[in-house]
Amino acid sequence: MRTITIHVPEELYGAYQASAEESNRSAAELIRNAMEEYFQTHLARTGSIFDAPAADAGRILAPLSSEDDLLDEMLP
Repeated sequence: MRTITIHVPEELYGAYQASAEESNRSAAELIRNAMEEYFQTHLARTGSIFDAPAADAGRILAPLSSEDDLLDEMLP
């Protein structure tokens, strides 16, 4: 594992420290988990659609409003 140095606002780091204390974990562990989640969500999205996590299946991308008419979009 590689050690890195980052600069974050005191308030943000304080929130990680408080959450770490509550969950009996270290702030470093929470930050590593957050970085991993960001990587999985935003950076590792290459490959086939079939490689996507099952949790993404059926996820609503944009909710429909009462003004949306899907039939009009499907018909020429």
